[in-house]
Amino acid sequence: MKTNCLCWPKGKAARTTASSLPGELCRHFSLNEIKRATDNFLQELIIGEGGFGNVYKGVIDNGNVTVAIKRMNPESRQGAHEFKTETIMLSQLRHPHLVPLIGYCNEESEMILVYDYMPNGTLRDHLYETHNDPLPWKKRLEICIGAASGLQYLHTGVKHPIIHRDVKTTNILLDEKLVAKVSDFGLSKRGLDKTAVSTMVKGTLGYLDPEYARRRQLTEKSDVYSLGVVLFEVLCARKPLDQKLAPEQCNLANWARKCMERGTISEIIDPYLKGKIAPECLKVFVEVAESCVRDQGIQRPTMNDVVEKLGFALDLQEDADAAKEKINPGGEYTYPDQMLSFRVPETTSDHRYDNVQSRQVLESDVGTGLTATSIGLTYPSLDSDTTTTQDMFTDTTNSKA
Repeated sequence: MKTNCLCWPKGKAARTTASSLPGELCRHFSLNEIKRATDNFLQELIIGEGGFGNVYKGVIDNGNVTVAIKRMNPESRQGAHEFKTETIMLSQLRHPHLVPLIGYCNEESEMILVYDYMPNGTLRDHLYETHNDPLPWKKRLEICIGAASGLQYLHTGVKHPIIHRDVKTTNILLDEKLVAKVSDFGLSKRGLDKTAVSTMVKGTLGYLDPEYARRRQLTEKSDVYSLGVVLFEVLCARKPLDQKLAPEQCNLANWARKCMERGTISEIIDPYLKGKIAPECLKVFVEVAESCVRDQGIQRPTMNDVVEKLGFALDLQEDADAAKEKINPGGEYTYPDQMLSFRVPETTSDHRYDNVQSRQVLESDVGTGLTATSIGLTYPSLDSDTTTTQDMFTDTTNSKA
């Protein structure tokens, strides 16, 4: 009987020569194959490094396929657990907007993961502090829809919901066609249908759900909050948390909500986008983003709702562009700046969230994860209370939170 789990050797020197994973889902690489792919782990091929180890750009299949190869640092305390978790999870998740895991190597004390290489790096690489050309508004919308679709699959497309727990622009990779791929499942945790999971607070400052931070109760709505921050980051092209700014402006989610209340949201939009967003599209987009970052999870939409509303925003933009094109074929056109104001629900999130930002150092905070310069993969450690990942794909009616 074929099983969907990996067989893990005991002892440092143990060898794995075959996988019990279905061959079409996850490929086993020998250590010799990995060495050939990386020219024996050539220093010049390192595209990222951090606590987990190094990420190499490599080639497989006689040089025909370019890949990203993540090699575990044997000194990493969480490496073995993370390796097992990520391999089991990603080998069984398949979606156009999740980064594909090609295979793994677990041989001679080496623990290595092989991914599709994403030539256009991370979403953040195209928003600010970059030499890349700014992304057009419609492309930004498509990327947001893609990332939301990948998260929607995690929340609703598997037997038990999976909460990513570290949604951010550096964990949204872009392929050669700028299609979004959600990456880095190092902090992912199995959720319970309509029930919060009690767990240690982990995530990235600026994206962290304030309700989760306060109550240590994790739900899919925590991913919704983080995606809302991403939406504002895409619109405003600035960091989600910037201590160099005035205290009122430091936290992007809080600042954007205040600007919406004041009718000044247009003033904080990426200058490159000025005049390029149809007012009706902008209204829907900021309404979705604001609803995602509300203080209480019950006030936030589901990821299904987010995908639907972002799709509607894209339709509105395309319709407006088509109308402009009809009037002036091939010509340039702009949209007026809109001073949009919204009735934002009153919450107590601001000062509480600011306290969380200043006090807590989280495991996946910027600088502690492995950041791949060219492909933007980050690999923070997993917490010890993470449920065995293969349970995500099997019947666990007797499981406990």
